[in-house]
Amino acid sequence: MKDMMLGRRALMGAGLAATLPLPALAAYPERPLRWVVAYAAGGGTDVLARLVGATLSQRLGQPVVIENRPGGATNVGAEFTAKAPADGYTVMTADNGTLIFNTALFKRLPYDPARDFRPVGLMARFPLFLVTGERPVAANVQELIQKTKASPVDCATAGIGSPHHLAMERLAREAGVRFNHVPYRGAAPALNDLIAGNVPLMVLDYPSGAEYLRSGRVKALAVFSPQPLEDMPAVPTVQAALNLRNFEAFAWQGVVVPKATPDAVVAQLTRELDASVKDGAVRARMQQIGLEPLTGGPAEFEALLERERGVWLPLIRDLGITLD
Repeated sequence: MKDMMLGRRALMGAGLAATLPLPALAAYPERPLRWVVAYAAGGGTDVLARLVGATLSQRLGQPVVIENRPGGATNVGAEFTAKAPADGYTVMTADNGTLIFNTALFKRLPYDPARDFRPVGLMARFPLFLVTGERPVAANVQELIQKTKASPVDCATAGIGSPHHLAMERLAREAGVRFNHVPYRGAAPALNDLIAGNVPLMVLDYPSGAEYLRSGRVKALAVFSPQPLEDMPAVPTVQAALNLRNFEAFAWQGVVVPKATPDAVVAQLTRELDASVKDGAVRARMQQIGLEPLTGGPAEFEALLERERGVWLPLIRDLGITLD
């Protein structure tokens, strides 16, 4: 009898417990987020992260702190992020170098893009131009290609394995010509030498050269984007000018988190990142500094990665380009 009474009390207690409210789950985010930028402060990647991060901070109700961890062609920042706790408090700017090029440029990486990262969303594209100096090497891109077929022309880029370099190599391959690659440590010193007349040609990203392109101090022969840019409509696309079907090349950037970050956290970050990129003031500032806003969540991010792998990995391997 006593055992039966104890059993009834236990059942009643269990029933009462089931009716009591459960403790509320911790709201995300409860503290500041760390946004890793695998480049030095002051460059285009850093500027973009700070621009979007400021609006993201307002939307999340917590500070978003930019942490620059440059080095190793983004490997330093990528390794740090891959090993960070997967709790939604560490995010990283990831580009085509980090997620695609490096897998072919290095024999061994301290991270694995597929294993270690989870896409959150896209942010922007960096349009690429083929440009010449104040004393043009050619009047247009068609004339340049004809000259290059007769004798290779020196072409500066932001460095070996950069989107600029690979865009140049793709153009050379598809147009049936060869450029003498002149790699620099970044776009700024290459642009300085182009303006000084020390190199005749360069692949230039718009954020690094917007002021000079708009003023005419450097002449754009063509843009590598699939369509002309809104604020540079007179510059032809490589695709149209040279009849190179499906030709396009640009640098792009998005946000990733450590792979095991919870679904609900990633979904919230995706929503707020998308809203931040679509914010009117953010878009206006992007366009002012030469960036094209690029929206899309994890599915669109994965689709872009798949397309880009099919283009750039075979090119890097066929040409034997390496950073080891």
